[in-house]
Order: sequence, then C-alpha cells, then structure tokens
Amino acid sequence: QVQLVESGGGLVQPGGSLRLSCAASGSGFSISDMGWYRQAPGKERELVARITGGGSTNYADSVKGRFTISRDNAKNTGYLQMNSLKSEDTAIYYCDAGIYRVVTGYEYRLWGQGTQVTVSS
Repeated sequence: QVQLVESGGGLVQPGGSLRLSCAASGSGFSISDMGWYRQAPGKERELVARITGGGSTNYADSVKGRFTISRDNAKNTGYLQMNSLKSEDTAIYYCDAGIYRVVTGYEYRLWGQGTQVTVSS
C-alpha cells in the first residue's frame, strides 16, 4: 500500500521560511505529477503549486516568486520551499500525487494527511 506523508510545517514569523516535504512510501509504484494544496479555516482547498513528471511547474498567483515546488524522483519525495511567508499563508497544507501501480497498471490520486503552517508574530 502506498502512503504519502507530509512534514515540515510549523509556526513561523512573517517574512520567514519553511520547507515542506511529501514522502511516498511503499513498493511497486511510480509517481506522475505532484501537487501542494492548502486550506485555511472557513475557506475552500486551493491549489498552491504543481509539478509534472517532467519537471514543469505552475503556481497560484498568490505564491509566485515566493514558493518553489520541486521533487526528488529517486526518493519519491516532493518539496515546497516557502519564503517571505505572510499571515495569509496560514493553512493546512496537503500534498497529492498521481500514483501508478506497476504490476496492475492501476492509476489513482493519493492525498497526504496534511501539515499545519501558521504564520504569526
């Protein structure tokens, strides 16, 4: 069974930085695209950034120039580097990934459990 586990969240002051990680564990799988979403209290979940298997990226306008998404295919891990954090970045951050099971050919989306990011002085 494949699992996604996020880490790296926490409390940071405005202007600070955090690096989130999303590690996929299990066997017999490969990952296509990976994405980071966030959900603030009382708001809908929104896309923050996405990276394809080939490394192409796209970002929400609100984070362009501040956040960077990347991945290490050898480690089956994705990252979100967040710089110049603002109070409005406070949310639970989730990663998702396109999973391909090698033996069965089955493809599906998988979500992590989320990690809290709080930006406050």
